[in-house]
Amino acid sequence: MFNSVAGYRSITANFPGVTVHYTRSRIQFHGEIAELIDLPGTYSLTASTPAESATRDFLLQEEIDAVINIIDASVLSRSLELTLQLVELGLPVVVCLNMMDEAHRKGIHIDSEELAGELGVPVVGTVAAEGVGVHELFQTALHLASNPPVPVCGLRYHCDTETVIADLSAWLEPNLTDQHCLPPRLLAIKLLEGDEHLRGMASAATRERTSAARQELAEARGRPAEDVIESERHALSMQLFESCARVTHAVKDPREHLDLLLTHRVWGYLFLVGMLAVFFGLVYGVGSLLEPLILRLFDQIASAAATWLGATGLALTIVTGLLQGLSGGVAIVLPYLLPFLIGMAILEDVGYLPRVAYLMDSLMHRIGLHGVAIVPAILGYGCNVPAVMATRILTSARDRFIAAVISTLVPCSARMTVIFGLVAFYLGPLWAMLIYALNIVVVACSGKLLSTIMPESSPGLILEVPPYHLPKAQVVLSKTWLRLREFIVVAWPVLIAGSVLLSLAEHYRWDTVVNHTLAPFTTLLGLPTVVGTTLIFGILRKELSMIMLIQALGTPNVLSVMTASQIVVFTLFVTFYIPCVATLAALVKETGWKLTAAVAAYSLLAATLIALAGRALPI
Repeated sequence: MFNSVAGYRSITANFPGVTVHYTRSRIQFHGEIAELIDLPGTYSLTASTPAESATRDFLLQEEIDAVINIIDASVLSRSLELTLQLVELGLPVVVCLNMMDEAHRKGIHIDSEELAGELGVPVVGTVAAEGVGVHELFQTALHLASNPPVPVCGLRYHCDTETVIADLSAWLEPNLTDQHCLPPRLLAIKLLEGDEHLRGMASAATRERTSAARQELAEARGRPAEDVIESERHALSMQLFESCARVTHAVKDPREHLDLLLTHRVWGYLFLVGMLAVFFGLVYGVGSLLEPLILRLFDQIASAAATWLGATGLALTIVTGLLQGLSGGVAIVLPYLLPFLIGMAILEDVGYLPRVAYLMDSLMHRIGLHGVAIVPAILGYGCNVPAVMATRILTSARDRFIAAVISTLVPCSARMTVIFGLVAFYLGPLWAMLIYALNIVVVACSGKLLSTIMPESSPGLILEVPPYHLPKAQVVLSKTWLRLREFIVVAWPVLIAGSVLLSLAEHYRWDTVVNHTLAPFTTLLGLPTVVGTTLIFGILRKELSMIMLIQALGTPNVLSVMTASQIVVFTLFVTFYIPCVATLAALVKETGWKLTAAVAAYSLLAATLIALAGRALPI
């Protein structure tokens, strides 16, 4: 929904004090400028993860003109549980019944007007993937923001529960402080639920009164108060569903048979391996086709510059560094990065990635992790920074740390360009696939090692799996641009500046000091001495290690200077060694300096051992 409206105009930012990110964008609608904010998804205002906490705090503390509550119409009863809490919060809410086409396929026909009357808020049906109802949705939201209504929701729980809620809310109302940004009724419900965040802000008297109310409710129902409230809310959601929806025979959907195949305990894994092989084969095919053509063009430009500026001199040094930085981005990084990002966006929009998480759940449990930990690892193939941030979906601090370590070992798109730009380009795609296979083994072994050192039982996997969809070109291109923009705006200028800096270092012989200092280490790995400076640049951005390598060697034909074995060793080391600066910063936010230093040391040790093992291979 958000991508279809905001597209490439959106900006990703962090909540203050945390690394949970949200996306915002300004759009123009009917002559009015509106700011959209896409908050992390949540199922309840009682948060269980840092991402849910950030969403709750934003809803409670920020000035909001209107809330668009997007729910899955095909699972309406489950989705309404959050809606009930938002309505009780007293904010202007528009309920968006998205994926109405999926609901119809399941034989679910919803009376939007009836539901709106029960909830006391506007309800709009949409099919965001096709743009159906989106215009009406935002028109309703803008009208609601300009003319906020008085909440009129009359939905109530059973009498005995309502009596306890009414008594507690009546006691709370004269005792509310600015810390409690909730209406008395919702605050009473949340305290009865045992919301730790609100209990922590409550006074001693409020906690004592709440304990008495919880005990009263528990004795009346014969089970804990939090179970009673959750059951009441679920029953109310089911009641709303039964009164506003009509269920008929579902339409036979061939995607169900496809899902049985793609999540099969045997065929599912075979398809996954085949899909990955095709995916990376296409990435290599596109990259290897474009790379030599673009490099040849830049070689001609460099030759013309040398003829114009002379064979030597500071001016030529700076221009050469500038051209090598530009060519590194255009000829070596983008030919592999662009098809990779497009492919990832397609897999996301099709809905296949959650199936991968489902397939990998058993593997994650074997290495001692929660099945959801595979989600950050999958994101790591795009970029390690959001992968580390995504560990916040895990409730256990131990699981978050191990998942963060695993995510930093996954070869991101930057390392992918190194693998494909060097190993696949010079030695063939099979070698690149072998490195990816080795990486999976290293990730699994690292996870098992850390889980053994930090033992803890992991719960089962609860994961919402969306239906398959045909990807929409506009959304795919928007997602691709959002991710590509980081390279163009952030990494590429650093790459160009680093290239010019290395050229100046070579011109004034500064690089010999760094190379001489690192010579014992590069010699241990069997690499040329000039490689030392490139490994330093690689900590800034992984793409820089390959670009700087080409510049340090003085030729884009790496195989003419380095042996096949050296190319493999260099690539293995870059794939596993210290994460880039941005990832290290995210790790510090998530785990602290000490654990970040431990992750960096572990990855450096692992990279060194793996590279030494690679040196022993008969290539």
